[in-house]
Amino acid sequence: MKTTLVCSGGLDSVSLAHSLAGQGKLSRIVSFDYGQRHRKELDFAAACARRLGVPFHLVDLSGLGAALSGSALTDDIDVPDGHYAEETMRVTVVPNRNPIMLTIAFGIAAANGDDAVAAAVHGGDHFIYPDCRPAFTDAFGAMQKAALDGYADIDLHVPFVHATKADIVAEGARHNTPFAETWSCYKGGDRHCGRCGTCVERREAFHLAGVNDPTEYADPDYWQAAIAAHEGA
Repeated sequence: MKTTLVCSGGLDSVSLAHSLAGQGKLSRIVSFDYGQRHRKELDFAAACARRLGVPFHLVDLSGLGAALSGSALTDDIDVPDGHYAEETMRVTVVPNRNPIMLTIAFGIAAANGDDAVAAAVHGGDHFIYPDCRPAFTDAFGAMQKAALDGYADIDLHVPFVHATKADIVAEGARHNTPFAETWSCYKGGDRHCGRCGTCVERREAFHLAGVNDPTEYADPDYWQAAIAAHEGA
């Protein structure tokens, strides 16, 4: 099965890239510049493609990102600190981001004769992002079957959709993913901040998976307080 992977350069998608490559299924990596406030994650996605020896497609959607306003990932809005599942993290939603990206990825896959499009959406995303939930991925996969009917037969591959972040860390470790060569932080500084929701989730996932976290955090201990505050809320 030849698979096109949508890759942000983050821990989840790079781990999936290494898993697919280990199975001999990865054919290409597709990333998107959608006008996000920091683009350093795209460098990690490109590096992943080079490391695994597959083509890298960078799609410029920066003009579209300006229209998808109101998110802390695209506008001058502070990224909140705290647990990933806090209500405040909804400010990081970019409306319809995954459907837009996946639609383009399916077109690229069809044009190149691939059999599947993979995305690393996972269970931890369900609270905040509606386009990461099983109901969405099931419906989107069916829609693409109709969209490409008679031209291509491409599956949507979302192996982590019911998994935890810790499960992804464990899977990535099994396939020798270089976790230090991934970027999760929403703040885009020189180091992972350790305080935003995605940093807290990342730090917790390594802890739960029992895997050494090579990430350098500006505040490496904040995650424990964030989790305690969330659980006590």
